[in-house]
Amino acid sequence: MQLSFTKMHGLGNDFIMIDGINQTLDLSHRDIQYLANRHFGVGCDQVLLVEAADSEDVDFRYRIFNSDGTEVEQCGNGARCFARFVREKGLTDQSTIAVNTQGGRIILQVIDESQVCVDMGMPIFQPNLIPIVSPKQKTVYNLDVVTDGKKQSIAFSSVSMGNPHAIVVVDDIDTVNVSEIGQGLASQSFFPEGVNVGFMQVINSQQIRLRVFERGVGETLACGSGACAAVAVGNMLGLLATKVEVSLSGGKLAIQWDGGEQAVLMTGSTEIVFEGVINL
Repeated sequence: MQLSFTKMHGLGNDFIMIDGINQTLDLSHRDIQYLANRHFGVGCDQVLLVEAADSEDVDFRYRIFNSDGTEVEQCGNGARCFARFVREKGLTDQSTIAVNTQGGRIILQVIDESQVCVDMGMPIFQPNLIPIVSPKQKTVYNLDVVTDGKKQSIAFSSVSMGNPHAIVVVDDIDTVNVSEIGQGLASQSFFPEGVNVGFMQVINSQQIRLRVFERGVGETLACGSGACAAVAVGNMLGLLATKVEVSLSGGKLAIQWDGGEQAVLMTGSTEIVFEGVINL
């Protein structure tokens, strides 16, 4: 099978974008892993598929596969790239684009050639909807994790942004063992569908630093849904204002959440790296 693709990134969180409307796709779990492999394939954090709309209230269906081949519900940085991709490929000329994901319907607003704002929907804190295994909703949860050879209790808050997140507030993200703590939390049965773990350092009420361990990928240079989750949690804890600049390893995102039943808005840049054809 010959497959055309476009390599893109949002703040270093990189993607293989595939048009599933104008070419026939039959991608297996192994195909996804091969495409994402940085040594033998193209290399990416996620493979993103553009498909025809599956309901009347959207323009496209948006599917997301992690580098390990698992399909997941949401990817904010990928959503921004999705919006630019469908316009660049002539699949739409609209500036406002509605798409369905496994995590629900989201709205993409193209601001200019590279900037896209994504309506990520409302943050969800109810345990059964995140989902987490907890008899009641709490502001802060605790789980034991082995890191640096020692067992320690990790305090975190949990939220869904269409996909599950655990946010750990830390003093300095540069000194955190992101890999061990992230994997230690993500592998626990407390998170029946796994979890993305964000480590948030609050600079002031309008600025945070963030590192994210993504399930099925590992630490990435940026995570859009993770940035939204961190701001929602920080707002809930009374640490953050409604508009926050999130600094990730790959760059900055502007996140806004006015609280309550308002949607979280994420604005950031996108980049096209190259286009190609690969034989599977």
